[in-house]
Amino acid sequence: MSLTVDLSVPRHVAIIMDGNRRWAKRRGLPGIEGHRRGILALREVTRAASDLGVEIVTVYGFSTENWRRDASEINFLFELCVYFARTEIAELNRNNVRVRVIGDWEALPNGARNALCELQDRTASNDGLVLNLAVNYSSRSELERAVRGIARDVAEGRLDVEAIDDELIASRLFTAGIPDPDLLIRPGGEQRLSNFLLYQAAYTELVMTDIFWPDFSRAHFEAAVREFSGRQRRFGGA
Repeated sequence: MSLTVDLSVPRHVAIIMDGNRRWAKRRGLPGIEGHRRGILALREVTRAASDLGVEIVTVYGFSTENWRRDASEINFLFELCVYFARTEIAELNRNNVRVRVIGDWEALPNGARNALCELQDRTASNDGLVLNLAVNYSSRSELERAVRGIARDVAEGRLDVEAIDDELIASRLFTAGIPDPDLLIRPGGEQRLSNFLLYQAAYTELVMTDIFWPDFSRAHFEAAVREFSGRQRRFGGA
């Protein structure tokens, strides 16, 4: 059932898409089937976010830590990345969704990298919901990259140390120009951020749920927004 009352809708929602492999294991299916079903969940949640008036959705698609997984699973994830990029273009354009890819995604194999580049290019003219795909992303690496760049500018005389502030640091992150997430949703039952948007999520409201990502539906997304709407955000104040 869709929401029928006015809510304080978050401008930016971040999602850790967790639980794909456990979802598959409980059903006696190969782990790759969980990842495949996760694409369907992403499609439904993107539609729901757009319908509710959310402006930005940022999803954790592939972390730098995922390189530690079995090589066959990694290869499948890249194949799935290509599949998503090529098959979802029509759906995304139909719903006026613009895709941006954040993270060190240019280090991916050629097929995945080219598919993501094409996905961005072919949705670039859309002016509705912005869908940020965090691919080969690590928040700590992101911060390290930003600090290194700032230190280099100071050392070479292009930046005064006293000019370093929160706004400057934010401008050096992969999410430069994007408002911090208001709400972060983590399906899958875990209670941690897992190296995702650590700097940006300083005052983000967190909603954790035991629902595995492949089962995460429009109703679950609306429930998370409803919970967010009922909270009083203080941003560190009393």
